[in-house]
Amino acid sequence: MEFRDYQKEIIDKATEVVNKYGFVYLAMEVRTGKTLTSLGIAEELNAKKVLFVTKKKAITSIASDCDKLKPSYYLHVVNYESLHKIPSHKWDVVVLDEAHSLGAFPKPSKRAKMAREIIYNNSPSVILLSGTPTPESYSQMYHQVYAIPLNPFKNYTNFYKFCKDHVDVTGRMINGLTIRDYSKGRESIMNLMKPFFIGFSQKEAGFKVETTEKVIYVEMLESTYKLAENLKNKLVIEGKNEVILADTPVKLMMKLHQLYSGTIKFEGGNSAVLDKSKADVIKKLFGKKKVGIFYKFKEELNALKSVLKDSLTTELEEFEMSDKSIALQIVSGREGISLKQAECLIYYNIDFSATSYWQSKDRMTTSERLKNDVYWIFSRGGIEDKIYKAVTKKKDYTLSHFKKDLLSL
Repeated sequence: MEFRDYQKEIIDKATEVVNKYGFVYLAMEVRTGKTLTSLGIAEELNAKKVLFVTKKKAITSIASDCDKLKPSYYLHVVNYESLHKIPSHKWDVVVLDEAHSLGAFPKPSKRAKMAREIIYNNSPSVILLSGTPTPESYSQMYHQVYAIPLNPFKNYTNFYKFCKDHVDVTGRMINGLTIRDYSKGRESIMNLMKPFFIGFSQKEAGFKVETTEKVIYVEMLESTYKLAENLKNKLVIEGKNEVILADTPVKLMMKLHQLYSGTIKFEGGNSAVLDKSKADVIKKLFGKKKVGIFYKFKEELNALKSVLKDSLTTELEEFEMSDKSIALQIVSGREGISLKQAECLIYYNIDFSATSYWQSKDRMTTSERLKNDVYWIFSRGGIEDKIYKAVTKKKDYTLSHFKKDLLSL
């Protein structure tokens, strides 16, 4: 496998940064080859043992890249949830893929703590990877790098002390209580990160892809609309064995989101498919094509399986080696994988997160591909259209949006 010219340049530059500071952050956009580039950096650092931490669904493709590259070092690829199972080697290099997932605040997430423990125990060179380093707030940067000895915020012993100089802390009302909001991180955060950052865009890589999005509206069963209307009016629906409860605005938003796509999770914990109209439309329009399908709720996958049957898989390797289509949950499938073999992408539902929108719809992109077709399957008169309008403007769909939209649903 040969590196592209720009990858060679990044490898050289990143190696210098790591040798000077002990870490580098590759802020390379999706499909520009940041995984392969990081493996090349580890080679230049003369690593003997490299730990690559990623999402579970990306493990296969990363291992495949390593097989093609044939590096001189030993590579162990693991997902974040399995960090406690890694072999007890002395890791020379640790690669933290989708590093923005470590950025929870004000308190560090479990995965951020696990990554910190590995860095403390091994004193490795660290390579962080993300196409979207701070998708929602600059404040997300602190816990991504807080474990690295020479990070620019090392003098702040915790996030709260960091906030005094770099975050405009405000208050917001939630259910009558004033909650401190730490999301307004200042530009100074990213200015301090500049010496460690190497950014690279799809445009710089020569990508010329044109993405076309089309919304397909589906008329759901009359019973689906009646359930949604009753829930809005009564906030509870009692059946013979199950109850649908929406006694808070958040629960009402979630239940309507489920119902308008034909599924529901009951108060007791069980869930069910109530309406397969969306799956039927997908089969009718795309049943003879090899496609990538994103869904949000687990019962949506069950609806797809019951309609598309053996033509559908949930495993990336089977998708790549057969003519089957693939179904992936939006959050777990939005990062770190390639669906370049898909003829198009189809969304059974839509996530509230703007990050999910921008990342997942780029899964087919390659430097050779000129056109991406993305189809959104929305229920006519449902909530999906409202969410779409928010996330396309790079805003998460929040409870305040929902309260404004509720009257028109």
